[in-house]
Amino acid sequence: MEWKNIYRGMIMGATDLIPGISGGTIAVLLGIYDRLIGAINGVFTKQWKRHVLFLIPLGFGMVVSIFLLANVIEWLLLHYPGPTKFFFIGLILGVLPFLFHKAEVKTHFKTKHYILLVVALLLISSLNIFNPQEGDIITNLTFSTYVLLFFSGFIASSAMIAPGISGSFMLLLIGVYSTIISALSNLHFDVILVTGAGIGIGFIVMSRIVGYFLSHYYTATYAIIIGLVIGSAFVIFPGFESEGFLLMLSIAAFAAGLLTAYLLGRIEYKET
Repeated sequence: MEWKNIYRGMIMGATDLIPGISGGTIAVLLGIYDRLIGAINGVFTKQWKRHVLFLIPLGFGMVVSIFLLANVIEWLLLHYPGPTKFFFIGLILGVLPFLFHKAEVKTHFKTKHYILLVVALLLISSLNIFNPQEGDIITNLTFSTYVLLFFSGFIASSAMIAPGISGSFMLLLIGVYSTIISALSNLHFDVILVTGAGIGIGFIVMSRIVGYFLSHYYTATYAIIIGLVIGSAFVIFPGFESEGFLLMLSIAAFAAGLLTAYLLGRIEYKET
């Protein structure tokens, strides 16, 4: 059992609560993205036990983090949305040196890879035009509502596994983000279980797709991932604060995000 995965999972779970941030991005920063994809795909192979032992502490950390931090993240986004988002922008941009290292950009990238990077960046940045709102909390839960929540979880986790694409942002687009965050905060287990089932199946399906492309088109896949990660910073960019205190707080939060990414990367990539 890789117990270090508990803290890794907690970091991934915390970031998955923020619209615009992908847990896959943090998995890259932590140096476990390829292993994560391989472990999810390996659950249904003869080596399933090894992969399950990798995933259990990771999943446990994510679940604990989501339940513990749902209220905190909700409070920060309500009272300090700018500085909170600037911290995560710093975290995202701080991932890039490790992504460049992982993709071996200097030696492996060709013109076609840079084109893929730019296309992915533009595609993910274009999500800004949707400007989704959190929407009202759904209180009248019917069969069709549960179907919506299941497929929302499926879509969100499919996005979540791809670095740069935020599962929470997809929930915002669908209009169920507030409902799910409220369910996590207030322990509405029916909503949690139905959405969780969709998330689990989405992880399995998307990991197989990503695993195939990593196996057959490794450099091209990482070119797209880098573009998605850079683009996601534009998606969550809240604009500059007009109030002096909040502007200084945003700058400090951005610097803290960069430093956090640097320190985590140094720890996780120290052997490479």
